[in-house]
Amino acid sequence: MSKISSVNPYTGKTLASYEAFDLTRLDSVLDSVDKAQQHWQQTSLQDRANALRDLAAQLRKQQGALAKLASEEMGKTLVSAEAEVEKCAWVCEYYAEQGPAMLVDEYLPDEDSNGVERFVCYQPLGVVLAIMPWNFPYWQVFRFLAPALMAGNAALLKHASNVPGCALAIEKLLLDAGLPENMLRTLLVPGSRAAALIEHPVVKAVTFTGSTDAGRKIAATAGKALKKTVLELGGSDAYVVLEDADVKLAVEKCVTSRLLNNGQSCIAAKRFIVHTKLYGEFAAQMTEAMNKKVVGDPLAKETDVGPQAREDLCEDLAAQVTESIRLGAVLMCGGERDKTFYSPTVLGEVRPGMPAFDDELFGPVAAVIRARSDDEAITLANQSMFGLGAAVFTRDTRRGAKIAAERLQAGACAVNDFVKSDPRMPFGGIKASGYGRELGRFGIHEFVNIKAVVVNGEADHNE
Repeated sequence: MSKISSVNPYTGKTLASYEAFDLTRLDSVLDSVDKAQQHWQQTSLQDRANALRDLAAQLRKQQGALAKLASEEMGKTLVSAEAEVEKCAWVCEYYAEQGPAMLVDEYLPDEDSNGVERFVCYQPLGVVLAIMPWNFPYWQVFRFLAPALMAGNAALLKHASNVPGCALAIEKLLLDAGLPENMLRTLLVPGSRAAALIEHPVVKAVTFTGSTDAGRKIAATAGKALKKTVLELGGSDAYVVLEDADVKLAVEKCVTSRLLNNGQSCIAAKRFIVHTKLYGEFAAQMTEAMNKKVVGDPLAKETDVGPQAREDLCEDLAAQVTESIRLGAVLMCGGERDKTFYSPTVLGEVRPGMPAFDDELFGPVAAVIRARSDDEAITLANQSMFGLGAAVFTRDTRRGAKIAAERLQAGACAVNDFVKSDPRMPFGGIKASGYGRELGRFGIHEFVNIKAVVVNGEADHNE
């Protein structure tokens, strides 16, 4: 029987190995989750809310151990891992508080006064398959799991193969919080089994976060089986620095976003499109800020940037930087690789046609792009196959809000700040960044049957 192992990207040592599921065990797990969901959907909204509150409490109780495990399995700094666990507790509490009101029956006014009653109700779809990435091993799961459980669904988790420990820890968390058994089960199977899982009759819907290429394959498989999907895919969206921007503020926010999670985030800032009037000042300040960041052991408090999650990912990033420089980009700092570590890097004079402009750089590399006008900056920002998260920096916040709302092509936009997911707000992309929404009231309605019911009361009057 094959094994799934987790390897510490900082030390290179194997942390643990797990037996992969054979077909018999896999079928047994799917059947158990299906039965558990049928019981769970009969529970009251208040009971589900209470379960989410208990889950939030358990996340906080185990925060230290969970954060350390994530740092060891995929290299994120301990500080960011602790913040990730806290955010998971927040999303559980948000849906515990707000979820019941999002799921109550909605009655339409009886406009024709003929005794006809019309209402909309929300029923769970059943078992949702989640195929999740390694970069936020807890948050990626909980931002779908909290609303899914609140809505009466159960979950199957096919997590990235390099974070099996985090996946199993999530499964145990639910049990420690007192939820019924089999509300979420981790499937220790290789990615090659994804298609068969999607097609399995127990699975009623699929949520996926990952690369655009993988998302296309999952969408095709699910489409053939006529199963609902939510896809949150890659991103290489732009932060636009307009002519009147506060450069110091822009650099602070842009550097923070670019180095989020060691630069390994779909929604992290990647392309920085700067008006030519401010270009030199912005590039110089960003280079200085990136040079000051401490690279090292993710468990050390002083570390700002830890290793990349895998050595092959670091190799891919280095190749993208090298090719961009060959095509004319200017290396302003960084560009150095040591096994799984890649130094914080700034590339200047980036243009369309370079990997740093066209592709997603999944690591601590900033691409600074010159624009001759504010309008050209916005045009360059939208000149991308991606559309996940974008931002605009300007001292005129009303103008910035108008640009964010009407001109930037992305699922989420910020003004004078960096983009981040929030349980209260819908999250997702357009174009090659995917479709569907997580979080907020939109997220909880993705995996329910929105059912219209019409009741003719005429029979009551004929008795």
